[in-house]
Amino acid sequence: MPMVSRQDPVRDLPDVSARPAGLSRGKDHSGGIQVIARAAAILRVLERRPDGLSLGQIAKAAGLSRSTVQRIVAALAMENFVTTTGPNPGVRIGAGLIGIAAAVGSSSLALLRPHLRALSEDVCETVDLAVLSGGSAVFVDQVPGRQRLVAMSAVGERFPLHCTANGKAILACMAEADVLELVEKSTAEHPDHPLTDHNGLMHELGRTRQTHLAFDFEEHRQGITAVGTALLDWFGRPVAISIPIPSLRFADRQDEISARLLQFRERVKGVLRR
Repeated sequence: MPMVSRQDPVRDLPDVSARPAGLSRGKDHSGGIQVIARAAAILRVLERRPDGLSLGQIAKAAGLSRSTVQRIVAALAMENFVTTTGPNPGVRIGAGLIGIAAAVGSSSLALLRPHLRALSEDVCETVDLAVLSGGSAVFVDQVPGRQRLVAMSAVGERFPLHCTANGKAILACMAEADVLELVEKSTAEHPDHPLTDHNGLMHELGRTRQTHLAFDFEEHRQGITAVGTALLDWFGRPVAISIPIPSLRFADRQDEISARLLQFRERVKGVLRR
């Protein structure tokens, strides 16, 4: 995680007690749309760096001048959309934006519930919904299957990214540099599941990007095979849907289950995608 450089300390941030010139309320500025676009670029950079970035690091990642970043960060800080306080130095996403994101995220995930139920009824198997948290895929919803023998896990349980269907589907949504960082976090958070073939995983993620399907052939748990897919939500965050199945049934149903999951993916694009 990038650290704040000595040449670009947080104390260089402007005083946010006074609103920067050109960004005052109640006035119509011809550059307003451009300012919004630049603010969005800054927030998207910070979204991937929760521990914080310096002004110079933000400027480099967003392709903006440092003075522009300094001015926009000051305005965002006044609305509590970014913050410079806390145990780690640097500019980070603030509580104001987190609250908005939580409201939208909860709403979109709630909208997925009937679609998850329909998919489970369609395939007669368990369907899981997971999101990215650190180096893990965290289950946030589950619809149990109707078979006598089904695969079940608890909502809130954390799973490795590098050896699960939902985790691989999430990784396939990411840029290569982010994948390497997330895989490192995943193996650190889940030492009981070491990564034995790094090149093989990268090759597999390449196929997943093309097919939108990721598989776990008893890599995480003996006797359980799973297929998963993932989409990005309104904020560019990956959301994974997976179908875990006892391996004894999966071989005969792989093509059918995979096709149904891809059909589901197409149906719910409008629910999650921008």
